Amino acid sequence: MDWYLKALKNYVGFSGRARRTEYWMFVLFNLIAAIVLGIADAVLGTGGLLGAVYALAVFLPGLAVAIRRLHDTSRSGWWILIGFVPIVGIIVLLVFAVQDSTPGSNEYGPCPK
Repeated sequence: MDWYLKALKNYVGFSGRARRTEYWMFVLFNLIAAIVLGIADAVLGTGGLLGAVYALAVFLPGLAVAIRRLHDTSRSGWWILIGFVPIVGIIVLLVFAVQDSTPGSNEYGPCPK
């Protein structure tokens, strides 16, 4: 939970680096929240309103942590745009997200490990 809150607190921090743990814990908690809110939307009959509000609230923090994750692998944040390429883009971003950090400092800052 601390990793999720760390990413939320640094919601406009597009500089620096994010470890794999920070990124994947953020993704995990977002997935859990989406499932819970989806069930709540179905029970309450709100038509997806709760999920949409949550998705809007975590869009910027999610983008920031994804860009910091790319920085941790010595890639520019602009690589996030490859996600718009159908199928291939998502696979490329997934490969980048699971790679280990660049050891030592890189142009985006010191290693967060």
